[in-house]
Amino acid sequence: MICVFDIRTARPHFPGIGRYATGLVPALAAQLTDGERLVLLCNDAAQEANFSHLLKINSAVETFRIQATPFSFSQQWQVAHSLQQLSKDQSALCFHSPYYLMPYWLGVPTVLTVHDLIPILLPETVSSRARLFFRLTHRLALRSADRIIAVSAATGRDLTRAFNIDKTRITVIPHGVERRFHPQPQPEIERVQTAYDLPACFILYLGINKPHKNLAGLIQAYAMLPACTPPLVIAGPWDTRYPEAKQHVARLQLTERIRFLGPVNNVDLPGLYSAATVFVFPSRYEGFGFPVLEAMACGTPVVCSNVSSLPEVAGEAASYFDPSQPSAIATQLLGLLQSDSLCQMYAARGIQRALQFTWEQTASATIALYRSMPPHGRFPDHANKKHGAN
Repeated sequence: MICVFDIRTARPHFPGIGRYATGLVPALAAQLTDGERLVLLCNDAAQEANFSHLLKINSAVETFRIQATPFSFSQQWQVAHSLQQLSKDQSALCFHSPYYLMPYWLGVPTVLTVHDLIPILLPETVSSRARLFFRLTHRLALRSADRIIAVSAATGRDLTRAFNIDKTRITVIPHGVERRFHPQPQPEIERVQTAYDLPACFILYLGINKPHKNLAGLIQAYAMLPACTPPLVIAGPWDTRYPEAKQHVARLQLTERIRFLGPVNNVDLPGLYSAATVFVFPSRYEGFGFPVLEAMACGTPVVCSNVSSLPEVAGEAASYFDPSQPSAIATQLLGLLQSDSLCQMYAARGIQRALQFTWEQTASATIALYRSMPPHGRFPDHANKKHGAN
């Protein structure tokens, strides 16, 4: 078996997919058996560099570079041609795309990972043009895939409702958490605090500022808290198309209490999580929710939304609120901040909960799916309309 894993979206523009690829690929490589190969499809040296160590230590892993990006129409024939170059026996191939902009007519067994359906479930957060494009390209991708990986049961349910996908084509395989996310020693915490000029106590949010992340609701909630509340630190990349969060901070006169940290160096993330007093995640929708899992793994008490996949990920290891109610966010935050015992309880629960999510488990389920693929193209029932994306 030759599995071709498309890493062309393992880049900063796709932070979630990038983490998925960099977490899953090494774990997949470790589980290859004799006669199995893992080929990483890429289109630049930077993507190859992300896996350079793996390529050196595992001869069953290789890269294959093409010019076409996932946004290029030419990928429709360039990828197919690449597969022919990799093996004359197309029945030996399996193609895995972690993104819905993919080649749609390959003629080899294909796996698609679906991370979320934000433009469909939260249509007000994107333009009508973006919604139409998202729905069209998803339909093409879902029709092309023999098997579909949903990163959470919530995402799987959303798929069946939005696209009438037969449940038998969907396999729920949650993400893992990197082993580097664990409670950090005090010297590392102090190093990160110094590097980013952070106070001893603070509330942390980590993520982008897109509308579904609900930063406006978090800021409104924070404005309801007493003036003695530890500062709120909002970290992560900033999309200039959505200035509302900073506008809210200025309007509510919170510039002295809320700090926008910007992007954080990847190596500093465990220390940043560990330094926080509480981690808050007010998102209105998540396909999975990496930051919640990473914060729990670092022993930081988590308070987050009670919607989509987040209760599935955090279980009983987080305090929950309705993200549509700023007062509810404020109440849960205050409850944790005023109770050391609650913080200690959720911190301990979070560490134990995070142990249930490993990339080794994700890889084991994923490679089992590869091995179950038919040797010659489509599953027998794949062309049946009720199994398609309608």
